[in-house]
Amino acid sequence: MNLRRKLLLVALCTLALPVAGWLYVRQMETLLREGQAQALTASARAMARSLVVTDAPLPPAGPVWYVQDAANPITVDGYGDDWAPLTPWSQPLDKRGKLLLAEDADWLYLYAEVRGAQRTRADADDPNALRADHLVLSLGKGEQSRRFLLASSAPGVVTARPLDPPVDGLPARITAQWQEDGSGYRVELRVPRSSGLDALGMAVFDPATGGDPEAVQSRPLITYSKTLSKELGLLALDGVQARVLAPQGWLLAQTGRLATPGTGPGDQPGWFASLVYRSLLANRVDEAELWTDDVPRLDVGEVREASAGKPATLWRQGEARGSVVLAAAVPIERDGQVRGVLLLEQASRAVPLLANRALLGLLLTSFGVLLVAGAILLIFATRLSIRLGRLRDAAERAQLNDGRLDGPFPMTSSEDEIGDLARSFERLFEVVGGYTDYLRTLASKLSHELNTPLAIVKSSLDNLEHALEAEHAMPPDAAPYLQRARDGVARLGMLVRAMSEASRMERAIAAAEPEDVDLVAVVRGCSEAYRPLAGTRRMETVLPHAPMTMHCAPELIAQALDKLFDNALSFTPEGGWLRLTLRATHEGAEIELANQGPPLPAAMQGRLFDSLVSLRDKATPGDAPHLGLGLYVVRLVAERHGGVAMARNLEDGSGVAFTLQLHGMPRQRL
Repeated sequence: MNLRRKLLLVALCTLALPVAGWLYVRQMETLLREGQAQALTASARAMARSLVVTDAPLPPAGPVWYVQDAANPITVDGYGDDWAPLTPWSQPLDKRGKLLLAEDADWLYLYAEVRGAQRTRADADDPNALRADHLVLSLGKGEQSRRFLLASSAPGVVTARPLDPPVDGLPARITAQWQEDGSGYRVELRVPRSSGLDALGMAVFDPATGGDPEAVQSRPLITYSKTLSKELGLLALDGVQARVLAPQGWLLAQTGRLATPGTGPGDQPGWFASLVYRSLLANRVDEAELWTDDVPRLDVGEVREASAGKPATLWRQGEARGSVVLAAAVPIERDGQVRGVLLLEQASRAVPLLANRALLGLLLTSFGVLLVAGAILLIFATRLSIRLGRLRDAAERAQLNDGRLDGPFPMTSSEDEIGDLARSFERLFEVVGGYTDYLRTLASKLSHELNTPLAIVKSSLDNLEHALEAEHAMPPDAAPYLQRARDGVARLGMLVRAMSEASRMERAIAAAEPEDVDLVAVVRGCSEAYRPLAGTRRMETVLPHAPMTMHCAPELIAQALDKLFDNALSFTPEGGWLRLTLRATHEGAEIELANQGPPLPAAMQGRLFDSLVSLRDKATPGDAPHLGLGLYVVRLVAERHGGVAMARNLEDGSGVAFTLQLHGMPRQRL
């Protein structure tokens, strides 16, 4: 991974800024919510105490029957079609049935449905009626009550049989409709509202369990109170919807409407802002379906919690887009008993708008900071990469030139750490260049310094031999030692002449004059000259069909090929093969000489073309010295033609290939 990517990853650490800001905005929104919830709860407590002080008509404690308003005219026929709008809020009747109560201006309607697969039938006047399926209805007014027996042996009109003496104001007789099917039976009846009923009881009896008509428990009747709604309207706050509920959640009074505050053209949140608020900011916002205004009962957890004597608050979605509703439920207590629940609801846009604006500003600021930081780090990383790349290129150029600097080392005047590194590299390559120059001139220095001692030793040996021969005093055993001394001097002389020849070759290569020649002809001529020298070895030549013209020194190329052929011949076994190839490249030409033989040692592949490096003494027996200057001359020729010399092992491991990449010599201006 390069520096730019690493610094880009470092720039991503600035993402901690928007995350921290997002947590801060969430905390701010939570505090705003808590403040509004506490204020609305305090208002609800004050209103609840006011209702108690003003002796508002509250429902009694304990179980009650709730009477709904008849939305449609009800026909007493024993069928539940007219009760369909009220069915979702039916009240349980024992464990086997359900009860629905409704009223209009004149009548109180009752609809009971009892489930049972098996029934025992008897009319209400039958002596066995109490041992058959029947209902016991209790009507109460003040402290008085009267019970009626409802039973039938067949569907149709049923007349209830009174079980108690008459009571003033209560009906003397009740007519009902009895219908049944495979799932059970249904009873529907009505009672005049003029009777002033305030309590009702009903019990279901079947032959399996029996029953006692005296055990019917009456419950108070409660309904929506306009009087309580009027008193509640005097206490309610503007823009707040207030509802008084029975402890069971039945609606007793209601006033006010949820008024969502208006917004300006720029304050209306869009769908994206609403989605952001619900997804990123709001901790929990409930759906609004359970809180509709036209339901007679609110069976939600906050109302149940307030019925237990503990205030509760809830945030839910508002009807308008981007709005939220705060609901606060507090108990209404009288004489130590919870007589009802006061529910206040207030719509608000302030919290979502403030939170959305804060989050939007935070996101824009964070995004801008992230872009600026990323751009700065990217520019810095790019500049740093470019500077390091210049250092790398300079080091590679120095390496290709055997440690000799090709011009001044870059960025040595910089004051930072890269400048220190560049100056260290410059000093290092100066030392390496000096050592390389010393090695380059070592051969000429040695040849110059050894010429005089060699001449002295040779002349001394000649004088010694003449003196001993003149005096006839040479011992027989001294002749071999004298001959060995002469051989050593001759060998040293050969070494000195070879080193002198290498120095002259460097100067000759530097002074060579280029010309336009056909490389195909040059290589073909060299190949033809090498065939007699190959002996039993097979010599192959691969040349292009078209001529290849290059501005070069043909005698230098031929001399380099001579060195390569001499080197390859010494390592190729008898009966082996050699292959000389010339091919065109997009930058010039490439000459390759491959031969069968042992592979190159891995440690020597990068040093074969250096001066005074040779492996031939390990491959060719004999006493001829080899200084390793042949491949060095090959490299000098390649560099003189703007190319490089390389050596590699063949892919199949059968031998070695030496390659000359030539780009041509520069043309001189007149």
